[in-house]
Amino acid sequence: SATDTQAAAAKARAIVMEVERSLGFEPVDRELEKLGYDLESRVPGTGKLRFIEVKGRITGATTITVTRNEILYSLNKPDDFILAIVEFLDGDNHRVYYLRRPFQREPDFGVTSVNYDFADLLARAEVMGISRGDAEGAEK
Repeated sequence: SATDTQAAAAKARAIVMEVERSLGFEPVDRELEKLGYDLESRVPGTGKLRFIEVKGRITGATTITVTRNEILYSLNKPDDFILAIVEFLDGDNHRVYYLRRPFQREPDFGVTSVNYDFADLLARAEVMGISRGDAEGAEK
Protein backbone atom coordinates (compact mmCIF):
# COMPACT_ATOMS: atom_id res chain seq x y z
CA SER A 1 0.00 0.00 0.00
CA ALA A 2 0.99 3.64 -0.37
CA THR A 3 1.38 3.96 3.41
CA ASP A 4 3.84 1.06 3.55
CA THR A 5 5.76 2.57 0.65
CA GLN A 6 5.99 5.95 2.39
CA ALA A 7 7.15 4.30 5.62
CA ALA A 8 9.81 2.32 3.72
CA ALA A 9 10.92 5.49 1.90
CA ALA A 10 11.20 7.41 5.19
CA LYS A 11 13.16 4.53 6.72
CA ALA A 12 15.48 4.42 3.70
CA ARG A 13 16.14 8.18 3.98
CA ALA A 14 16.90 7.86 7.70
CA ILE A 15 19.36 5.02 6.98
CA VAL A 16 21.19 7.04 4.29
CA MET A 17 21.32 10.10 6.58
CA GLU A 18 23.05 7.86 9.14
CA VAL A 19 25.58 6.74 6.50
CA GLU A 20 26.22 10.38 5.51
CA ARG A 21 26.80 11.40 9.14
CA SER A 22 29.18 8.47 9.63
CA LEU A 23 31.16 9.78 6.62
CA GLY A 24 31.40 13.22 8.24
CA PHE A 25 28.74 15.00 6.16
CA GLU A 26 25.71 16.97 7.40
CA PRO A 27 22.54 15.69 5.71
CA VAL A 28 19.15 17.44 5.61
CA ASP A 29 15.94 15.75 4.41
CA ARG A 30 14.44 17.85 1.57
CA GLU A 31 12.14 15.16 0.16
CA LEU A 32 8.92 17.16 0.66
CA GLU A 33 10.24 19.99 -1.50
CA LYS A 34 10.34 17.80 -4.64
CA LEU A 35 13.64 19.24 -5.85
CA GLY A 36 14.85 16.25 -7.88
CA TYR A 37 16.64 14.71 -4.91
CA ASP A 38 15.76 13.69 -1.33
CA LEU A 39 18.74 14.69 0.80
CA GLU A 40 21.07 17.63 0.72
CA SER A 41 24.31 16.73 2.46
CA ARG A 42 26.73 19.50 3.39
CA VAL A 43 30.47 18.94 3.10
CA PRO A 44 31.74 20.69 6.26
CA GLY A 45 34.04 23.66 5.75
CA THR A 46 33.62 23.81 1.97
CA GLY A 47 30.11 25.12 1.30
CA LYS A 48 29.74 22.19 -1.11
CA LEU A 49 26.62 20.05 -1.18
CA ARG A 50 26.00 16.42 -2.09
CA PHE A 51 22.57 15.81 -3.64
CA ILE A 52 21.24 12.37 -2.84
CA GLU A 53 18.20 10.63 -4.26
CA VAL A 54 17.20 7.71 -2.02
CA LYS A 55 15.41 4.59 -3.24
CA GLY A 56 14.41 1.78 -0.88
CA ARG A 57 13.79 -1.68 -2.35
CA ILE A 58 13.25 -5.17 -1.03
CA THR A 59 15.62 -7.90 -2.21
CA GLY A 60 14.32 -9.43 -5.40
CA ALA A 61 12.79 -6.21 -6.72
CA THR A 62 13.31 -6.03 -10.48
CA THR A 63 13.13 -2.31 -11.19
CA ILE A 64 13.66 1.12 -9.68
CA THR A 65 11.44 3.94 -10.91
CA VAL A 66 13.10 7.32 -11.31
CA THR A 67 11.29 10.53 -12.20
CA ARG A 68 12.24 12.77 -15.10
CA ASN A 69 13.08 15.49 -12.56
CA GLU A 70 15.52 13.22 -10.70
CA ILE A 71 17.28 12.22 -13.93
CA LEU A 72 17.60 15.83 -15.11
CA TYR A 73 18.96 16.92 -11.74
CA SER A 74 21.58 14.16 -11.77
CA LEU A 75 22.70 15.17 -15.27
CA ASN A 76 22.93 18.84 -14.23
CA LYS A 77 25.07 17.99 -11.19
CA PRO A 78 27.06 14.94 -12.32
CA ASP A 79 29.83 15.36 -9.75
CA ASP A 80 27.57 16.06 -6.78
CA PHE A 81 24.61 13.72 -7.34
CA ILE A 82 24.38 10.28 -5.74
CA LEU A 83 21.67 7.67 -6.21
CA ALA A 84 21.51 5.87 -2.86
CA ILE A 85 19.78 2.50 -2.87
CA VAL A 86 18.75 0.85 0.38
CA GLU A 87 18.12 -2.85 -0.12
CA PHE A 88 15.93 -4.18 2.68
CA LEU A 89 17.00 -7.74 3.48
CA ASP A 90 15.24 -10.05 5.95
CA GLY A 91 14.37 -8.77 9.40
CA ASP A 92 16.01 -5.43 10.19
CA ASN A 93 18.98 -6.02 7.91
CA HIS A 94 19.73 -3.81 4.96
CA ARG A 95 22.49 -2.92 2.53
CA VAL A 96 23.25 0.59 1.30
CA TYR A 97 24.63 1.25 -2.18
CA TYR A 98 25.86 4.55 -3.64
CA LEU A 99 25.85 5.06 -7.38
CA ARG A 100 27.46 8.13 -8.94
CA ARG A 101 26.49 9.31 -12.45
CA PRO A 102 23.61 6.82 -12.40
CA PHE A 103 21.88 8.01 -15.58
CA GLN A 104 23.48 8.49 -18.97
CA ARG A 105 20.90 10.49 -20.89
CA GLU A 106 17.79 12.55 -20.37
CA PRO A 107 14.41 10.92 -20.99
CA ASP A 108 12.53 11.62 -24.22
CA PHE A 109 10.19 14.59 -24.15
CA GLY A 110 6.89 13.64 -22.52
CA VAL A 111 8.37 10.80 -20.47
CA THR A 112 7.56 11.39 -16.79
CA SER A 113 9.46 8.48 -15.26
CA VAL A 114 11.80 5.68 -16.27
CA ASN A 115 12.17 2.15 -14.89
CA TYR A 116 15.78 1.07 -14.45
CA ASP A 117 16.88 -2.51 -13.93
CA PHE A 118 17.57 -3.02 -10.20
CA ALA A 119 20.35 -5.60 -10.70
CA ASP A 120 22.08 -3.42 -13.30
CA LEU A 121 22.13 -0.40 -10.97
CA LEU A 122 23.45 -2.50 -8.08
CA ALA A 123 26.18 -3.96 -10.29
CA ARG A 124 27.49 -0.44 -10.97
CA ALA A 125 27.13 0.79 -7.38
CA GLU A 126 29.48 0.82 -4.42
CA VAL A 127 28.42 -0.91 -1.19
CA MET A 128 28.50 1.76 1.51
CA GLY A 129 27.32 -0.19 4.49
CA ILE A 130 25.68 -3.35 5.69
CA SER A 131 23.50 -3.23 8.75
CA ARG A 132 24.49 -4.94 11.96
CA GLY A 133 23.58 -8.58 12.27
CA ASP A 134 25.37 -9.26 9.00
CA ALA A 135 28.82 -10.86 9.25
CA GLU A 136 30.17 -8.79 6.34
CA GLY A 137 29.37 -5.64 8.30
CA ALA A 138 32.33 -6.26 10.60
CA GLU A 139 34.77 -5.55 7.77
CA LYS A 140 33.55 -1.99 7.25
